[in-house]
Amino acid sequence: MATEVEEVEVPELKVLLGQDSYLKPYEKDFRRRYGLFCRLLKSIEGNEGGLEKFSRSYQSFGIHLLENGGICCKEWAPGAEAVFLTGDFNGWNPFSHPYKKMDYGKWELHIPPREDKSAIIPHGSKLKVVITSKSGETLYRISPWAKYVIREDNKAVYDWIHWEPPQPYKRKHASPKKLKSVRIYESHVGIASSEGRIASYKNFTYNVLPKIKDLGYNCIQMMAIMEHAYYASFGYQVTSFFAASSRFGTPDELKELIDVAHSMGIQVLLDVVHSHASKNSEDGLNKFDGTNACFFHDGARGNHDLWDSRLFDYSNWEVLRFLLSNLRWWLEEYGFDGFRFDGVTSMLYHHHGIGCGFSGDYNEYFGLQVDEDSLVYLMLANHMTHTLYPDSITIAEDVSGMPALCCPISQGGTGFDYRLAMAVPDKWIQILKELKDEEWDMGNIVHTLTNRRYNEKCIAYAESHDQALVGDKTLAFWLMDAEMYTNMSVMSPLTPVIDRGIQLHKMLRLITHGLGGEGYLNFIGNEFGHPEWLDFPRKGNGESYHYARRQFHLIDDNQLRYRFLYAFDRDMNKLEEKFGWLAAPQAYISAKHEDDKIIAFERANLLFIFNFHPYKSFTGYRVGVNTHGKFMIALDTDASEYGGHERINHKTEFFTEHSPYNGCSHSLLVYIPCRVALVLSNVDNS
Repeated sequence: MATEVEEVEVPELKVLLGQDSYLKPYEKDFRRRYGLFCRLLKSIEGNEGGLEKFSRSYQSFGIHLLENGGICCKEWAPGAEAVFLTGDFNGWNPFSHPYKKMDYGKWELHIPPREDKSAIIPHGSKLKVVITSKSGETLYRISPWAKYVIREDNKAVYDWIHWEPPQPYKRKHASPKKLKSVRIYESHVGIASSEGRIASYKNFTYNVLPKIKDLGYNCIQMMAIMEHAYYASFGYQVTSFFAASSRFGTPDELKELIDVAHSMGIQVLLDVVHSHASKNSEDGLNKFDGTNACFFHDGARGNHDLWDSRLFDYSNWEVLRFLLSNLRWWLEEYGFDGFRFDGVTSMLYHHHGIGCGFSGDYNEYFGLQVDEDSLVYLMLANHMTHTLYPDSITIAEDVSGMPALCCPISQGGTGFDYRLAMAVPDKWIQILKELKDEEWDMGNIVHTLTNRRYNEKCIAYAESHDQALVGDKTLAFWLMDAEMYTNMSVMSPLTPVIDRGIQLHKMLRLITHGLGGEGYLNFIGNEFGHPEWLDFPRKGNGESYHYARRQFHLIDDNQLRYRFLYAFDRDMNKLEEKFGWLAAPQAYISAKHEDDKIIAFERANLLFIFNFHPYKSFTGYRVGVNTHGKFMIALDTDASEYGGHERINHKTEFFTEHSPYNGCSHSLLVYIPCRVALVLSNVDNS
């Protein structure tokens, strides 16, 4: 086996090892992973007619209407003794329509049309798969391939609804081309209104999409779309993988939402959960065929102890068919433009990251603790997505820092486009919780924002949904806390707490946007300093929706200071759209002065200057710059329209001098007030 691994040719492995020589001792691991990927891909091509066909298995599995009005049904239930279909169409007779047992645990059923050629199972019918287990139990199940499930009032479980509308939604707009700069608006449809109820796809389409467009975001990451029985799980305990959540509306209404987003030039990513599945059996995948295995590992390996959920068996051929087809379904049927893969750390390691601190020692990323079945599945998923949909985007949520996760598969990498820069929001929370403003460490801030692997792109964010949840606080809450309820009106005096909060809220976002990565993410509502955390209705809060909403009306009230933060976020994104710093090489940092609390860096022909000092302003402060010419203010956090104090004249022209400074060939002098960030553009070279 060792010789076989050594002989595996990874086309561009030398590029990867040349970028990071510390990976050289693990060359055999990369060869083995790539060899396993190639072997699996070749097997799919040989046995299934190729990955393109294999990933369209949703066209044959589940229930389908044939052109002649007949119905074709297919399931994989290897542990079943017998399989039947029941529902409205046969008066819920559990055994009148048996499936025929096929090879490899598959079962098929063909139902002829009525005499008038109409389908015996009309659109909107309720259905169940009936499983007779090896032990003789009769189990009622929802097909794993079900396209639509609903839960009616007071019912404990979901009903499977046959979704075959006579006039399905037809897409009107093409997907946008691949984005150079990715500015993501992380969204949850259900909380996207100010009303104390579950909001709809329609509400998001007509009320929220225009705001996202106005704010300058060009990509939406949609959470909680894959159907989940427990609303408060945030969509991370999936029960029906092919069904768009019916609590927000119909599949066609989601298709319309994505189509309208595309008309605005906005890509839409699905927050996909292939790391685990809900333990529900009556309306989930668990024990579908009456056994503890089927889609999951049997025994302890099939359970996630912290999440209380089931873990997929990625070595199983039919599981690969199911998961790859699931990705293809969302891309093809709904028009999603890619995925944010949840729980990648859990997938990568047999220990699932539980009790592992990930010190950065490379031995943590290789060896027996790595689940290579899962890793190869992720390689296959990225290969399929990018091959069939070249403009798509994939993002990994990985806290471990697995090397080459975001490198091309041809280099031996896993093939993701981006990883989330998960250390950044943790750093901001730690600073705000533990340090006085005078104690902020400029070098530590810069290190956290720039500490990413060479040639592996990151999505930077100051806060996401994780920081918005009850039990934690948003940045706005850490900064302003209770005064947000009493002193956010312009009719009341600007208190020191609110003033500090508003200024730092803008500065933290800008430095994260400008320095932290090759993409940027914001959680819905946090751009304007949403005044409350997020808490879904549950027993602990009396099933209240009070905190499961976004109060967008606050930005429309000219008497409130929230509009200042909204305006800044909009103009920050618009400036990035103009100059494209996210698509530019990493910044050149010329200053991180601890006593002055100054950070300065250049990126995309812009000069960013931050003064984090709580009370020191500087006149004639020298800043290094590597280009010669005249600079003007492009963005100023102190501008009055952003709730600032308007201490800087925006007509000021800053001319460089031939005075090398801080490692730069030129320098210029600026006035930089306390708690202010400036972005200057070189108008001679713009």
